[in-house]
Amino acid sequence: MTARPDTPRSRRERPAKPALSREGIVAAAVAVLRAEGLQKVTMRRLAQELDTGPASLYVYVRNTAELHAAVLDELLGTIGPVPAEGSWRERLEQVLTAYTAMLFEHPSLARSALTAWPSGPHYLNLIENLLALLDEGGVPPAQAAWGVDLLLQQATATAAEHSAGDTQDDWDALTDALRNVSDRTHPHIAARSDDLLSGAPMARLSWRFQALITGIERTAVPD
Repeated sequence: MTARPDTPRSRRERPAKPALSREGIVAAAVAVLRAEGLQKVTMRRLAQELDTGPASLYVYVRNTAELHAAVLDELLGTIGPVPAEGSWRERLEQVLTAYTAMLFEHPSLARSALTAWPSGPHYLNLIENLLALLDEGGVPPAQAAWGVDLLLQQATATAAEHSAGDTQDDWDALTDALRNVSDRTHPHIAARSDDLLSGAPMARLSWRFQALITGIERTAVPD
């Protein structure tokens, strides 16, 4: 007797599910991030994607914070190698700009990256590349080690700042306040209001990186 089309299939007749793995879980998380944003990257959501129970995922990932860090590490693999042309300072800035641009593409991840601590291979490669460029520039090892943290914080904070959504009203209000401030009560702001508001975003980002690199070069770490 032929089964009706709507007859439920036995679980034994279904195709076997792929074995769970950390790599598969992270890949599913990246797919959900791209489609729906980081707020949907939860253990329950991934369990649905992978046709399993949330408890099964904790064998491979301790918690949501670790999962988000793993997603960040996976996306770090998309920023490409260190450029071959240019001075060490120019190439260092280009790597940092590529990292910032990757976070710009995933606004919710940028905010999470302020507290996420990835430890995967792509994050280690990023740190290695930054240290190598600072070493090429003759930056003392201790200053380079502390400087990497500072440079990544700047890049991450910049991306997170611009991930808050539509902030045009806030920017317009700040612009109006700076340009109409009294020179009697705030003389320095009144004299420099145009400078405070000047510069394209990428020009300002470049200046920040170069200012930090110069400071890292010249500022010894305390004993």
